[in-house]
Amino acid sequence: MTLRLTDAVMRGSTGRGARRAIRAALLAVVGAVLATVAGCGGTQGSPGAGGASPSGGGATGTVTVFAAASLTESFQKIAQDFQAAHPGVQVKFNFGASSALAQQIVQGAPADVFAAASAATMKQVTDAQAAAGAPRVFARNTLQIAVPKGNPGKVASLADLAKPGLKVALCAPQVPCGAAAGKALEAAGVKVTPATLEQDVKATLTKVRLGEVDAALVYRTDVKAAGGAVEGIDFPEAAKAVNDYPIVVLAKAPNAPAANAFVDYVLSDRARAVLAEAGFQTP
Repeated sequence: MTLRLTDAVMRGSTGRGARRAIRAALLAVVGAVLATVAGCGGTQGSPGAGGASPSGGGATGTVTVFAAASLTESFQKIAQDFQAAHPGVQVKFNFGASSALAQQIVQGAPADVFAAASAATMKQVTDAQAAAGAPRVFARNTLQIAVPKGNPGKVASLADLAKPGLKVALCAPQVPCGAAAGKALEAAGVKVTPATLEQDVKATLTKVRLGEVDAALVYRTDVKAAGGAVEGIDFPEAAKAVNDYPIVVLAKAPNAPAANAFVDYVLSDRARAVLAEAGFQTP
């Protein structure tokens, strides 16, 4: 930057006017330098919308999520969106029965996040002090009767599941969908002798899809995910067996920053819209 002083200053004048001119020139130089520094320094590393940096707040690496089988389709979609928003993070899933996943976590399986299909299975993890904080409910789910396309067993209500000769599949009692089925059947005063007890809701629904049973009690989200391969029948007693879905970062999470980022994303409006589209209820 070039400044031209008055002829009086350049000649070395020692008058008061000359000194004022020098002072003014120096102040102009300092002001110009500060403005230039401020203008250059505000562009690198600036935060994005909502205070988060474009790289996702420093979250990187792999985040391992243990999640209930009924979350398979919706969590895969949520993971795609999450990874797009956090380019440095990859989500790895272990889907299965919440009860089995909780047992694996308590026994020390390496995982960052646990998303369960019931408060009871989450309690196994919190009681073992394997959670980093308090679990938060992010969705709710209810049951439907699933029947093969065309409903060959002519099932219309929960009471029909007790009809002689009707083959019914249920989730095992220790699995959240099995516990919910037990509550609904008890509320209806219906006793069912299942033809098979399956270890998670996906396996139970598969029995219906293959035509191996006439009906099954599964989550409405799984009926919807089947996309017309099965039919769903609502029943009023389902209101007595609503399952809350809690999520938590685990105490021994190998990648706690990414785990916290993923849980926050699951609780966001965008992720809840994905869950609602899948048939889950908002808590």
